[in-house]
Amino acid sequence: MQHHEDTLDAYVRRAAADPNAIAVILVGSVARGTERPDSDVDVYLVVPDDVFDAAIAAHRVIFDERSDVTYPGGCVDVKLATVAFLDTAAERGDDPVRASFEDARVAWVRNGYDIAGRVASIPVLPPKSWESRAISFMSEVRWHGTDFLPQAIALDNTFLLHHAAVHTVSAGGRALLALNRTLFRGPRYLDATLATLDRIPGGYSSLARQLITQPSRESADAYVQALEDFHPWPVDPAASASIFIRDNELAWLTRVLPPELS
Repeated sequence: MQHHEDTLDAYVRRAAADPNAIAVILVGSVARGTERPDSDVDVYLVVPDDVFDAAIAAHRVIFDERSDVTYPGGCVDVKLATVAFLDTAAERGDDPVRASFEDARVAWVRNGYDIAGRVASIPVLPPKSWESRAISFMSEVRWHGTDFLPQAIALDNTFLLHHAAVHTVSAGGRALLALNRTLFRGPRYLDATLATLDRIPGGYSSLARQLITQPSRESADAYVQALEDFHPWPVDPAASASIFIRDNELAWLTRVLPPELS
């Protein structure tokens, strides 16, 4: 919308006058073309390493700017980044940070910096990564849904019951995202993203909701079986236990983040 573009232009003019600014990258709903009239303008402001480090120490790596806003109630939602941040995000960023750069637009860049190429590489994952994710998340589904949840029922452990149900559905959703080569934007976007996928079990949303709202052996079995029947996952149930242990209980040893944090 024009008032978002006007606000972005005003912010860019001010940022470009700052010798510490390297680039302004438009992200979020305005970049994707899904903004509402009252949406904020989300940007990454790329700065030198020392400026970023000082912002980390001052707890100011994210902040709102309102002096450039051209419409009531809006703001420029600023996150700081560095050139090294962009390179590291492309190499090993987690899904939410990768997804935040989908459809991103470099609104301004100081001469001498290749920012556009870096930004374009961030949301891209190699095919082997998607298969590895599918294996890890399906292993999580099996462990939480067929081991922890029955244990919770047997022990009458309410916390474990709901913990297992939530983690089963979270892992199942992310297994389907991996199957569809789709990044995980964050928990609040999961349901909406799954609803857009082409490859998803029939009645998936109802099965997931049933397990979350009424966790039981029956709802867990129905959910897990729907996933098992939907796709020939490239890992057998026996190997899933070791994969779950590797990914979670041995994360301290491997120094690889558990799948749900990646």
